[in-house]
Amino acid sequence: MIYLDFAAATPVHPKVLEAMLPYFSENFYNPSAPYLPAKHLRCEYEAKKSALAQTIGAKSPDLVVTAGATESINLAFTVLENYPDAEALILATEHASVRESARHYAKKVAEIAVDQTGLIDLKDLTAKITEKTVLISVAIVNNELGTIQPLSEITEIIRRTREQRLAAGNLTPLYLHSDASQAASLLDLSVARLGVDLLTLNSAKVYGPKGIGALYISRGVKLSPISYGGGQEMGLRSGTENVPLLMGFAEASVRAKSHISASRKKYENFNQLFRQILTEKSLVAPKFLGNKKHQLANFCPICFDGLDAERLIFKLEDRGILLSTGAACAASKGQKSHVLSAIGLTDSEITGSLRVTFGELNTEEQIREAASVIAEVANQEAKRIRLGQTGGVAHV
Repeated sequence: MIYLDFAAATPVHPKVLEAMLPYFSENFYNPSAPYLPAKHLRCEYEAKKSALAQTIGAKSPDLVVTAGATESINLAFTVLENYPDAEALILATEHASVRESARHYAKKVAEIAVDQTGLIDLKDLTAKITEKTVLISVAIVNNELGTIQPLSEITEIIRRTREQRLAAGNLTPLYLHSDASQAASLLDLSVARLGVDLLTLNSAKVYGPKGIGALYISRGVKLSPISYGGGQEMGLRSGTENVPLLMGFAEASVRAKSHISASRKKYENFNQLFRQILTEKSLVAPKFLGNKKHQLANFCPICFDGLDAERLIFKLEDRGILLSTGAACAASKGQKSHVLSAIGLTDSEITGSLRVTFGELNTEEQIREAASVIAEVANQEAKRIRLGQTGGVAHV
């Protein structure tokens, strides 16, 4: 089996699993309990949380641990509750959790346009900021195209807007949130360098356990609780701490950061090889989506215009290759990708689009085989369609 859908989920790394195991069994205590073993556990938990925070250049009190990226995003958008007429700006290609959170919390939501590669239109961003805009949300890396957004240029626009507001006596704050779910294993996420006020982290994409994430909150940003109870996580996310998963999340994040350069080089080589073989062997010329110069190294989204990607996926699974048509949550519902629509693809191109993402399980041999088989299956589908159009019978 060749797995090529690492943007959807990554396996838990053996070292991460090893770090977690003791906290499922012998070290099972509630960190809030008063006896010594529980107090020791509290210290271990806080140390690991601090290590997780350090991977983004932050401190432990800056992080709220959540049940995953979706919950982190929902928590980030509660900043809008402090401003009755608050408006939000989101990129047109944002994940469903950002789109739905914006609709729920904002008085008004506007979408920022992107170009045909998925890069933000900075002029459109500037034009759509109003006096009531409180939150702008732009993912560092898009989850379908792998497009890397120029956050430094976005933060510069925000900085100028803040200055203009102050000069005009407008005290409405302007915050930047970014979903970094896809980025942590291949990009430096220093919050100081990025200039973000809120940053979403996701364990499930960095070879850590599913069901845990975190939200970085800059000092002075006020959010509202999303659950009530014992007051854990600074009162923003009550509930007994998930110690085993936090241990794994921190281990995975520290490990990912230490391997960024090596991982990036490996995936760049995989990407080049995959594209070369696929192009050479395909009868239907594949269209590679996104901007190669501004794309995460392990992303290779492709389009076979005129083919049915869902048919390709089923046939590829029969050949032992697992990949997807796009975001797993949208694909499972049979929805047309709003991301591919936003970059101007036709319905025919969207129907024929596949998301290929590489990961640690892959080898060069697998990449060669996968590219060859994908080309072969696409060629078979193209012949079947051609014969059907000419009244022939396809034997494939």
